[in-house]
Amino acid sequence: MHNVIGYRYRCIFLLFVFVRPLGPENLLLRGARLKNTKEIFGVAVYTGMESKMALNYKCKSQKRSAVEKSMNTFLIIYLIILLSEAILSTILKYAWQAEIKWDEPFYNQKTEAERNSSPILKFISDFLAFLVLYNFIIPISLYVTVEMQKFLGSFFIGWDLDLYHEESDQKAQVNTSDLNEELGQVEYVFTDKTGTLTENEMQFRECSINGTKYREVNGKLLPEGMTDDSPDGSMPPLMGDELLFLKAVSLCHTVQISYDQSDCLAVGGDPFSHANGVSSSPMEYYASSPDEKALVEATKRIGVAFSCSNGDTMEIKTFGKLEKYKLLHVLEFDPNRRRMSVILQTPSGGKVLFTKGAESAILPFATSGEIEKTRLHVDEFAMKGLRTLVVACRHFSPEEYIDVDKKLNSARTALQQREERLQEAFSYIEKDLQLLGATGVEDKLQDKVQETIEALRLAGIKVWVLTGDKHETAVSVSLSCGHFHRTMNILELLQQHSDNECAEQLRILSRRLREDHVIQHGLVVDGASLSLALREHEKLFMEVCKNCSAVLCCRMAPLQKAKVVRLLKTSPEKPITLAIGDGANDVSMIQEAHVGIGIMGKEGRQAVRNSDYAIARFKFLAKLLLVHGHFYYIRIATLVQYFFYKNVCFITPQFLYQFFCLFSQQTLYDSVYLTLYNICFTSLPILVYSLFEQLVHPHVLQNKPGLYRDISKNSLLSFRTFLYWTVLGFCHAFVFFFGSYILMGEDTTLMGNGQILRANRQLMFGNWTFGTLVFTVMVITVTLKLALETHFWTWMNHFVTWGSIAFYFIFSLFYGGIIWPFLHTQDMYFVFVQLLSSGSAWFAIIIIVITCLFPDVLKKVLYRHLQPTSTQKSQMEEGEGSVGPEYDPVKAQRSPGEDNWHLLAAYPPPAAPGPDSCSLSLYQPPRCRTSAAWNPCAATNRGRAAVPAWPASWSK
Repeated sequence: MHNVIGYRYRCIFLLFVFVRPLGPENLLLRGARLKNTKEIFGVAVYTGMESKMALNYKCKSQKRSAVEKSMNTFLIIYLIILLSEAILSTILKYAWQAEIKWDEPFYNQKTEAERNSSPILKFISDFLAFLVLYNFIIPISLYVTVEMQKFLGSFFIGWDLDLYHEESDQKAQVNTSDLNEELGQVEYVFTDKTGTLTENEMQFRECSINGTKYREVNGKLLPEGMTDDSPDGSMPPLMGDELLFLKAVSLCHTVQISYDQSDCLAVGGDPFSHANGVSSSPMEYYASSPDEKALVEATKRIGVAFSCSNGDTMEIKTFGKLEKYKLLHVLEFDPNRRRMSVILQTPSGGKVLFTKGAESAILPFATSGEIEKTRLHVDEFAMKGLRTLVVACRHFSPEEYIDVDKKLNSARTALQQREERLQEAFSYIEKDLQLLGATGVEDKLQDKVQETIEALRLAGIKVWVLTGDKHETAVSVSLSCGHFHRTMNILELLQQHSDNECAEQLRILSRRLREDHVIQHGLVVDGASLSLALREHEKLFMEVCKNCSAVLCCRMAPLQKAKVVRLLKTSPEKPITLAIGDGANDVSMIQEAHVGIGIMGKEGRQAVRNSDYAIARFKFLAKLLLVHGHFYYIRIATLVQYFFYKNVCFITPQFLYQFFCLFSQQTLYDSVYLTLYNICFTSLPILVYSLFEQLVHPHVLQNKPGLYRDISKNSLLSFRTFLYWTVLGFCHAFVFFFGSYILMGEDTTLMGNGQILRANRQLMFGNWTFGTLVFTVMVITVTLKLALETHFWTWMNHFVTWGSIAFYFIFSLFYGGIIWPFLHTQDMYFVFVQLLSSGSAWFAIIIIVITCLFPDVLKKVLYRHLQPTSTQKSQMEEGEGSVGPEYDPVKAQRSPGEDNWHLLAAYPPPAAPGPDSCSLSLYQPPRCRTSAAWNPCAATNRGRAAVPAWPASWSK
């Protein structure tokens, strides 16, 4: 019988007269292989409707970017504009037709059915007709273009060689393309420590045994102050407490041993010989925790080697002497207890408990041993940045063990409240401990962590470190990685035991922050105090945190990490959050944050699979945000604003035309032009822009992280910016319509032979001629408007910009210059040809386009010189050649084999900036190649020569 709750598995297995409890550790997942036994007894579970997928299915909240939310808001505004225009047109139509001569003119007499129709139905019909006429103001094609931009743009992250880690052969991964632009809006970064800021490669450094500190030197355990200078190279053998400590470390773990069976089979040996404790094959330790693996390897070097694990038997070799222990029970690690234990039967027949865990989980339950000395040593190890574990034991009498065994079996075979009963049993067993000592394991920092954190800070991004490590260890690592500065005032919220005590401490910290607002502050908070702060004092806690430059949360449980992210995410300011981690304990906060990033580390792939993006090292986060995030945001923000602008330009003349045709719902443009405007004539330039635009060079963005602040708070999609583009669209539309009307009005020469317009009105200047003139001016103007917004020109930009205008003219000539047999009507026949044969038409087109775009050019020039932003200043510096004195795009052009693009040649990077051009330099290009460039074209950016080169495919 079995029961499942969430991810917890409960089962009892009845075999003859035995009852065996089964838990998650007994589950064999698909693809598992048996290595340490010849046969097993099994039972099939998780079948049918009790499968894991069926039982654990739940709706996952979908992450939506700030840009997508802004798009939806703008769409509602445009929907209101559409309804307003349709209602106004309908009302004006009936107001105009109030006069009988306009209601039923002599040339358009009504039928009897039309006279007797319901006025309400007529009103609704006219309203719907106007909705259809004006519906193109809603940019449906915007969503298609945005999805294409996101999908195609997401490949750039994987193609960037600067995000490729050569040692592990890992390139950046994009698990979702919906959040690309969100990388440019991050305000808070929540990061794990172990495996994220550090390498997660543990090395045993020191230990404390019975109040004496030891360190490993050349595979020998030496007391503090002693050196390895014995004449014969030997040291006194370890005895008593030292030996017991080493045995506890080598036995209290869940490490597995892997044997090379291929070697064994090659010589005709028994592939299961190691199951009987006899094996000459090389073995290797595997563990879910790198700390356990480091400790077991250290004891092996010292002389106490864990050599075999065969079901319920564990073997160690103590200085060559084989000892067999019977494994009776394993008390698994859980984040609440923060410790794990094993109960063994010694070779002499005694029963002993070995346990290890955090000092806060072991020392309170220790009753003997050098407790205070060990506590001091643990604090010293933590101040050095070492990861600490405390080791203890307990010896059972035969009567005590019978009681312990009975309690454990009863709790493990319970189908109801098993977790609670197990916790009670564990608490009953893990008490009255004899303290043996503590270990200190070093986990070194990853490369360029300090530079990355400093770059994020200069970009206006606050970094919070959330870790389960001890307070002293976490502070030491924070100082070494630059998260805390040496001159920073460190505030502490630690070891709070009551709500009142926590509230009072928070008030004290808040007062200190107000008094010392000049200097930077850092906050350290532990898990227990955080629980109290989040219970009733969230507002006060958030006020303290937001006034601190850096926050460090230690002794954190996985769910507490997610709660902290959710607390900041739902605060009144609604900041954009990013969580980054490498292990399964970071999944909850990765899923909770707006953007989740997984590190491809040594703790499995749970974080990577549940993340939105995955990178191999923490240092890649700087370029991912400062460069990729910056580019993605400016591209898609301009794309959104431009789409709304060009649709306003498109439909507003249609609305104005109704005033001149008695609101008869006559369309201004031909139906083919209505269809192809967003599909062919104006689609490619904005798509290419949204893929390749760069306001400044990638290296400038990396070297000047402060430029990230220019796009923060969704500045390019603010309501003010949206209003500017919308008003601009209406203004241009009025100029298109009335400019064409005025310039091509009465007594204006239209024909090339000098004939007067009035005399040829019935042949030439009809509805379609006027509409085509407006449409021609509009296509040219909106395309050139995007050209004015383009800063980074490539040959593809030139091709689609001028090609779109040329395509419109060529298409119109063929469409209107030939009688197509498959068309029922051809209203546009010879209209475009006659229009282009008029010098007045060409004059009107040039005058109207200049009238529309000249104010934009003037505004850009004035703002650029009178009120330039930091980005514009960088553009001017880059244009003046201050990026690097040796920068030459021709000489520095990448070779095809070094390119990180599949299709097109990349733009070369500048040389390293001079000492006066930047305050921070994160990445120096290697000598063997230039760092990965961004634009997939050999660009003619700002007047530089283009040198095309076609790259090879990704070779890794």
